[in-house]
Amino acid sequence: MSSKKIGFWSVWALGVGGIVGGLFPALGVVIQIAHTGAPLAFVIAGTIALITTYAYAKLSVAHPCRGGTVTFLNQAFGSGLFSGTLNLLLWFSYVVMLSFYLQAFGSYGVSLFTSTQPIWKHLLISLAILGTTGLNLLTANHVGKSQIWIVSFKLGILILFITMGSSHIDISHLEPVSVSLLQSIFAGAMVIFLSYEGFELIANAAEDLVNPKHTLPRVYYSVIGFIILLYVLIALVTLGAEPIEQILAARDYALAEVAKPIMGQFGSVLITIAALLSTLSASNATLYGSARFSSVIAQSRGFDSGSQINGIAQSSIGLFITSGITLLIANFFDVNRISTMGSAGFLLIFAAVNLANARMHRYTKSKQWISLLGAGICLVALGMLIWFALQTDPQTVWVLIFMIGVAIGLEVIYYLSNNRRLHL
Repeated sequence: MSSKKIGFWSVWALGVGGIVGGLFPALGVVIQIAHTGAPLAFVIAGTIALITTYAYAKLSVAHPCRGGTVTFLNQAFGSGLFSGTLNLLLWFSYVVMLSFYLQAFGSYGVSLFTSTQPIWKHLLISLAILGTTGLNLLTANHVGKSQIWIVSFKLGILILFITMGSSHIDISHLEPVSVSLLQSIFAGAMVIFLSYEGFELIANAAEDLVNPKHTLPRVYYSVIGFIILLYVLIALVTLGAEPIEQILAARDYALAEVAKPIMGQFGSVLITIAALLSTLSASNATLYGSARFSSVIAQSRGFDSGSQINGIAQSSIGLFITSGITLLIANFFDVNRISTMGSAGFLLIFAAVNLANARMHRYTKSKQWISLLGAGICLVALGMLIWFALQTDPQTVWVLIFMIGVAIGLEVIYYLSNNRRLHL
């Protein structure tokens, strides 16, 4: 590992790059659910993420290592059934998030074609996951190496969209938020919570950061604050530039469609390129992280990540399993269902991280009540999300129950097969 330390802007770009890819699939989803309340939905989801960053900032300073969430949970709750189940659930949520990005990649990619047949979208999704898997097999050294330049390009196009689009806003398209719409706004906020998740990547860079005690909190808070502002402005321009019926007709690639009257055909292509870059780079980083995470889980269970099974390294096996499951979810699940599953998984994980910081508040020098509040808000948000899913798509709830059940089952099997004492 290189001893070269990285500064504020490198980690800031990592955090923003890890989050902003979620904008492209989330925008159409949140407008479909919350309509003109979409900007407020982004604020609500971002506020929950902002409260959770307090726990992440404190825990990252106290434990500046690449383990991130895994280390925080194990330090607070020990290596028992509870933390082991959460670790597996986190891996499942990574896979769902990866599928979320790939769905957007396929949708925006197919918008460039004259034919929008579903087969082309599925082909693009499959090629993207196979390509990123091959890249991760070849080398890990180039993953994220040019992150600052990629993020700068993406943000430049999005800021240009906001700047040019501000003069195209028709106030009549932006109806005042009514009380009857509040339920849909909160539901939309919970469903697209997944679009804020990428800030967790910052924790993995803590040990390589210059003066982490001073820099980490500034990175966390500035990243989330910037993303909230960016999402809200883009949602306002999108809603103000076109009638909502027209936006929903192109829900899967809404930003590219709205860019046509604002920036012309060339601008729409630029937005599409930004979407493809964002979702592909986010997919690559997430695949790298989730495959590496599966190796961390294997090591915590006493397996050597460098060992081989039938001539294949265990780290590569983790990559193949992650890619295979992602290929199925991204191709056969609706984007709304993917978003709901991923958001539920991360709300549960973030509630646990808030509780971890509350439990270790003396060690992390934290205000315990802030993290207890964060845990409570995450759990209430999770309850609202499940309630909304029961009203609109009950099958999603069964998928969530299945994910949690599999995570618990795998942990119990591990303990029983190794004659270990089962403890929480």
